[in-house]
Amino acid sequence: MRTVLPFVLSLAAVPAFAQETRTAPVDHDPPPATIKQMDWLVGQWAGEGIAGQPAMESWLPPVGDTMVGTFVQGDDDGGIMFTEHMYLMEEGGSVVLRLKHFNADLSGWEEKGDMLTFRLVAMEPCAAYFRGLTLRCDEGEDGREGLVAAVRMSEGKGEDSELLFRFARKP
Repeated sequence: MRTVLPFVLSLAAVPAFAQETRTAPVDHDPPPATIKQMDWLVGQWAGEGIAGQPAMESWLPPVGDTMVGTFVQGDDDGGIMFTEHMYLMEEGGSVVLRLKHFNADLSGWEEKGDMLTFRLVAMEPCAAYFRGLTLRCDEGEDGREGLVAAVRMSEGKGEDSELLFRFARKP
């Protein structure tokens, strides 16, 4: 998977490679999973994003076999740098995450009919590991007070890095 950001991101803004994400061969068979196993994700989350700017992620309760989520990355001026529109959906007896990026003016990064697709590698209580993307509960008394979201970035030079976000649940 190759992800390209349409803006220049200084290396100082990218957190160190945390190895939160997992990989799997292209022909990997995703494990059995249902959207119900993702119910811990429902709610609003807020924290620090790229270059220390505010970031938020929200997930709605499932509608049928799909959960809809949004991600908002703030910028230096208190506005929006970019957003993501996400679907967690049941597919082929497992769960897949699909997303599209949008600039602050709502113009898309991906072509009209394209999206990024993350196939499930492993599911654990309060954690979903997709190929190149992780969503899991963060430490807390009940283990559900925080959210870690990590995405593996490939710059095409054989080196990967991760963007790592830690969010707190908003009341």
